[in-house]
Amino acid sequence: MSSPEIASLSWGQMKVKGCSTTYKDCKVWPGGSRTWDWRETGTNHSPGVQPADLEEVVKKGVKTMVIGRGMSEALQVPASTVDYLKKNGIDVLVLQTEKAVAEYNALAAQGVKVGGVFHSTC
Repeated sequence: MSSPEIASLSWGQMKVKGCSTTYKDCKVWPGGSRTWDWRETGTNHSPGVQPADLEEVVKKGVKTMVIGRGMSEALQVPASTVDYLKKNGIDVLVLQTEKAVAEYNALAAQGVKVGGVFHSTC
C-alpha cells in the first residue's frame, strides 16, 4: 500500500489525493489520511509535536516520518519526539511545511513507506 500524494497546500488548507476532505492539519500514512486534531493530545505550538501525535502513524509501519512545522515554522518539535521515532527505527525529517510536503511527496513517489504530520498555518 502506497502513501497518498499531497495534492495541494495553501495557508490553512491541505488536500490529499483520493480524499474529498480539505484538511487544516493532517496525518498521512500508507493507505490513508485524516485530520490532525491537536485537541486529542493537548498539542500546542510549544512544546510542540508529541510522541502521542505520531503513534497512530507509527503503527501503520512507516519507515520515514516527515513533520511539517508550519508555514512560519511556529510548531516546535522537541528532541524527545525525534528520539521516540529513532527508537522505533524510523527516519525523521523536520521541515517547514512547504518543504516537508515536497519531501514527503518525493519519498511517496519513490515507494517509500512514508508517513507525515503537517501543520498548514503559522
